[in-house]
Amino acid sequence: MPVINRVRTIRENIGLSQGELAEIVGVSRQTINAIETNKYNPSLELALRIAHYFRMPVEDVFKLTGGKSI
Repeated sequence: MPVINRVRTIRENIGLSQGELAEIVGVSRQTINAIETNKYNPSLELALRIAHYFRMPVEDVFKLTGGKSI
């Protein structure tokens, strides 16, 4: 199932650049860009670090789309 995310929207709403978020969560700016453009799905650890920084449940940042329900 494809994963969609709200990283860009949330990041922009709080006035954070890709580089700033990358430094905070310990990855490169290119990794954040790849996540935001759906070219890369982050590891569970990285998804949790991003959600934790945003002070949101991971399910509010990353969602599965389509496919069958589990």
